[in-house]
Amino acid sequence: QVQLVESGGGLVQSGGSLRVSCSASGVTSIIDAMGWYRQAPENERELVAIIRNDGTTNYADSMKERFTISKDNSKNTVYLQMNNLKPEDTALYYCYAHSSTGRGRTYIGQAYWGEGTLVTVSS
Repeated sequence: QVQLVESGGGLVQSGGSLRVSCSASGVTSIIDAMGWYRQAPENERELVAIIRNDGTTNYADSMKERFTISKDNSKNTVYLQMNNLKPEDTALYYCYAHSSTGRGRTYIGQAYWGEGTLVTVSS
């Protein structure tokens, strides 16, 4: 099993920057990707960014010019640097991890979630 703990959320003014972090613990060797999703009030949870073990990344189109995801493998920690924040970025930001075990018919993929860290951007 994998446990995820986020930190770094808070209140920031529009145009400001913030970095959120997520540390993974447990059986971290089975993780093949980590990332961030967010959920604003009355909205569905949406992808922000994903980084895989090979370093490749994917971003939501609306955020890729302002957000950067990175990873420190030695600390099992993933970061999301958010710049030029806007009030519409206000949301609960959830850390995500995906694990893969087995092969072929024995393959099992599993998603893990943190409890979320709140980012509030004031206008």
